[in-house]
Amino acid sequence: MSIVTHNWGVMLVLGIIFINIFMLLSIQNLAKYRRAMLLFTPIAATAIGMVIFTGVVMMAAKHLDFTIENIAMIIFALTLIYLERKRAKALRGTSQKEIDSFKNFKSYALNILLIEIFVTLSISTWMWI
Repeated sequence: MSIVTHNWGVMLVLGIIFINIFMLLSIQNLAKYRRAMLLFTPIAATAIGMVIFTGVVMMAAKHLDFTIENIAMIIFALTLIYLERKRAKALRGTSQKEIDSFKNFKSYALNILLIEIFVTLSISTWMWI
């Protein structure tokens, strides 16, 4: 049951990344995007937390057996947290007074979100095979 919950959590994280991409590309106003992110960021953080929590529970059930897969998952989870933090920091630094500021942020954030998709799919490959 724990691996199924973990798997659904990973799919939820992927879904949230795709929703983030959709919002990034569809919202044209910086103020509206900031408001949407203010409401949506806790949901994304909860999903990442759920995946980390279920992973820790499974590691505890295996008597904290640190396999290569477990260490890789820990590194990838920390990478996701770091990338989300970079994206949030870049959004805070975006100025409404500069004309191309939001456009530049969009390309930067899209690159980060695509890296997050790659990271999530690459770490999940052996779980789904």
